[in-house]
Amino acid sequence: MSIKTIRKFFILIIGSMFISCSTVKQPKEYVPDNAELYKEIVAMDTEFFAAYNSCDLKKQNEFYSDSIEFFHDQGGLMTSKKGILEATEKNICGKVTRHLVPGSIEVYPIKDFGAIEFGEHTFKNNQESSDTTSRIGKFVIFWQKKESKWEITKVVSLH
Repeated sequence: MSIKTIRKFFILIIGSMFISCSTVKQPKEYVPDNAELYKEIVAMDTEFFAAYNSCDLKKQNEFYSDSIEFFHDQGGLMTSKKGILEATEKNICGKVTRHLVPGSIEVYPIKDFGAIEFGEHTFKNNQESSDTTSRIGKFVIFWQKKESKWEITKVVSLH
């Protein structure tokens, strides 16, 4: 191959790389469809997980629908509100603290139902060293509005 051919080939490769890099889409920043709904769901997430972290089972009970479905990647499906609260008392109270990943919540309205919340969080095992890092998990919460009261009807928790 001649030097000219090698240069042309090199320019073609560099040009192709430049074009492919410049056309890669960057993830767009989340902007809520409904800012008011977003604030309301974030406030309820904060309130619910404050009850979760302080083991306020009465408050958690108020949030859960009687027809709750809780999908956990490691624990499977639970459909008993009483069972979820008993498992929380046995396995979580005083042992685990949930921390929301700041800025991770996304809220989408669902017509004639309520909203779906997506987010990320970590769970700190309180019996481990304070410098132990926690893996980020993803969650989905289905919030149903009945009259003026919001209830959690489904939870998907993935670690």
